[in-house]
Amino acid sequence: MSTASHAQSSIPLKQNGLQGKNPISATNKLQDTSKTKAGDTTKSVRDTTKKKGSGLQAEVSIIAVDSQKSEVAKNISHLYRGAKVKYQDFELSADYIRLDRNKKKIFASGIYDKTGKYVGRPIVIMGNGESPKTVDSLYYDYEKQEGNTYGIMTEVDGGYIQANIVRKNIYDEMSIYKGLYSTCNLPYPHTHFGIHITKGIVTKNQIISGPAYLVVMGVPMPVAFPFAFFPKPDKRASGLLFPSFGEDYTRGFSMRDLGWYLAFNDYWDSEIRGSLYSKGSWEASINTRYTVNYKFNGGFNIRYANTKTGTEGTRDYGSNKDFNVTWNHTQRQEANPGTSFSASVNFGTSSFFQNTGTGSTLNTYENLARNRMGSSISYGKVFADGKVNLTASLTHNQDMATRSIQMSLPNISLNVSSFNPFDSKDRVGEQKWYQRINVGYSFQAQNSVSTIDTLLFKPGGFKKFQNGFQHNIPISLSLNAFKYFQFNTSVNYTERWYLQSTRQRFDNTAAGYTQRIDTVQGFNRAYDYSVSTGLSTKIYGMYPKIGKIQAIRHVVTPSINLNYRPDFSDPKYGFYQQYNDQYGNRNVYSIFSQGVYGSPSAGKSAGIGFSIDNNIEAKVKSKSDTTDGGFKKIPILQGLTFSGNYNFVADSLKLSPITFSGRTAFFDQKMNVNFNGTFDPYSVNENGVRVNRYAIKDGSLARLTNFGLSFDYSLNPKAAKSRNNNIDSLRKEMSGAGMTPEQAQALARISSDPNAFVDFNIPWNLAASFSFNTSKSFNSSTRRMESQFTSTLNLHGDFSVTPKWKVTFQSGYDFKQKEVVMTSFNIYRDLHCWDMSFGWMPFGRYRSYNVTIRAKASILQDLKLTKRASSGGSYF
Repeated sequence: MSTASHAQSSIPLKQNGLQGKNPISATNKLQDTSKTKAGDTTKSVRDTTKKKGSGLQAEVSIIAVDSQKSEVAKNISHLYRGAKVKYQDFELSADYIRLDRNKKKIFASGIYDKTGKYVGRPIVIMGNGESPKTVDSLYYDYEKQEGNTYGIMTEVDGGYIQANIVRKNIYDEMSIYKGLYSTCNLPYPHTHFGIHITKGIVTKNQIISGPAYLVVMGVPMPVAFPFAFFPKPDKRASGLLFPSFGEDYTRGFSMRDLGWYLAFNDYWDSEIRGSLYSKGSWEASINTRYTVNYKFNGGFNIRYANTKTGTEGTRDYGSNKDFNVTWNHTQRQEANPGTSFSASVNFGTSSFFQNTGTGSTLNTYENLARNRMGSSISYGKVFADGKVNLTASLTHNQDMATRSIQMSLPNISLNVSSFNPFDSKDRVGEQKWYQRINVGYSFQAQNSVSTIDTLLFKPGGFKKFQNGFQHNIPISLSLNAFKYFQFNTSVNYTERWYLQSTRQRFDNTAAGYTQRIDTVQGFNRAYDYSVSTGLSTKIYGMYPKIGKIQAIRHVVTPSINLNYRPDFSDPKYGFYQQYNDQYGNRNVYSIFSQGVYGSPSAGKSAGIGFSIDNNIEAKVKSKSDTTDGGFKKIPILQGLTFSGNYNFVADSLKLSPITFSGRTAFFDQKMNVNFNGTFDPYSVNENGVRVNRYAIKDGSLARLTNFGLSFDYSLNPKAAKSRNNNIDSLRKEMSGAGMTPEQAQALARISSDPNAFVDFNIPWNLAASFSFNTSKSFNSSTRRMESQFTSTLNLHGDFSVTPKWKVTFQSGYDFKQKEVVMTSFNIYRDLHCWDMSFGWMPFGRYRSYNVTIRAKASILQDLKLTKRASSGGSYF
């Protein structure tokens, strides 16, 4: 006897379940099975029974979307198409499920459709937090809570385990037969590093394997194991970090990055590494990362290197001792609203990257081209409903070429939002003129030093710090005057407090006259003030239609201001003093000339400041742009500005140099051009000194003393936009909340890997930038003015040979030095679950190449094959 219905039933079944075999054909069901179309309304049968010998009772919901076949005599149910079985947290769905109540067994599989495609594979949810798993088929004894699963793939810590047969017991342990552990998520990995496991057991914390062998790209390798043990911890664990080996021309054979990984807890970990070279050089580093979800994250890296130079036993033999320290810290805004703390620190000896750069496997080009290092640690606090902002920071700037360092420890700033003191909260109507008066306040404090990196930590190095305090109160008023003009007037008061001042003199010694500068301790105040008032307006001009150009608009913004500042070198202020040199000449100097905020200016100023800004744009017809009536605006000239000042009370050289700057764009905004320069209206004498004689009297309108021009051009602007979006997206993820320490660590690795920024979706990109700067100065040897210039051309681009192959390059030319700048070529290959890269610097001091093959899985990031060669040596 048999019945068929679209039904939902309840039968007794123990919790747990797995998967079976032998898929069936959709056209090969039992002949007495009748079908009911999905969506038809039929009766629902509930059958609740108890397991013999047990007082427990459980209900199972079963659903068949297509049809249900029941063999009443054998107590077997067949469910077809969209069949589902649910028991508490356990769920099973497949296109065919057979339920045998007498034998207490379940079989589930997919079916072959009319085209011969295997569809409707079983999907299992175990209910213990695991993700759904898809299998080929399963066979399960729900009384013994045992069964076999056929054709399963599951993810384990970034890797994938596939097996022909898997048996799972009540202790949540799996026995596998003919399994494969791989980094690839394809049903059959086409490009992979894999380990074939004949038999094995998978428990919560380990994988125990019988005979196993290594397979690379489908080829069995001559590496086999009679048995193996793979730890599978549920958290990070400390362990050995394997080194890489190589040879360098200057340092000899090397063992690099041998170390130990320390997993303290879920919030922070460290890597301690060291490198040894056969010629005596060595390096050591400690890299620590920390994170607290929803609050902050960061890390620091301390590196030290002792590099031997020259040949042992010769005069040129010696050693360079270098160090570098980096620290990055980011605080989430929601962790402490109104308060911020961040750090970006990078300091060390200027020669660190030059002496150790070729040993780096990542960011070699950037490290070797680096000429500055900078650091900033800042803390911010907002008070009084956002009206008061306090910022304290520690800053450091280092020029690696000159080895000079500027440090501020600390730099404090307090800013009060501008306000209208004469306005009323209860005011009705527009402001009166005096209610528009605007007042602000700012306070700065700084303790800084400027020295050489080799002298900073010498005895007395920290005694060279200079400090000071500055108050600034700006008062301004802005009004509309005469309908077309904007009237602005302002008064600015600045006061400086110093704990040191200087005194200068000439001493007559046995070696001759020597200038002395003495530092005098004690509190001193210096202040200055200035007054300015001016007018500005806008003038619009339209030019008639020319060909396809419908109109040209020219906007001129002239402004003029009257300014006044007293002569603060007057003895009544006490800010300036004087001394006589060896020739009896009187020299005036400021006792605050070395102050961190400078000194009040010498000389009275009462003059006219002027500027004029120009913007020109055209409107042309556009077939592609249908907005704005089918017209497109094209900028011709953006921000061409001239500015200067005329001082009425100066005894000579009343007119200041005229500065100008501007920018424009060509080829549909693909090329951006910027330029700037300075015109000097006065002539110079035979010694190159400016004299009070206008250059126009000597036949020229003005002297061009300096000029700069730069442009950049991209043939594919979408590439730059895509790269910036990728980097921004990565940074947001790095600072995002809710990441586990493993995810944060993986993202940190990606951010330092150049492959992470190779966008295979952009087929090509070619970009160039050019910069040119020239200035005139007096050459005392030739006794005439001569021009000095710098000019460089940089090229960079990439193109995809295939969807999986990407080639990038970066080069340039220095026209002054007449040589090619540092050049690099890189080839990237996406191997699906692996990355391969080849980098080459063909010439120069750091000529080298490297080949790296790296697994994408985060658990195998240290599994890589690297071959490197520098000038005269190689890394393997």
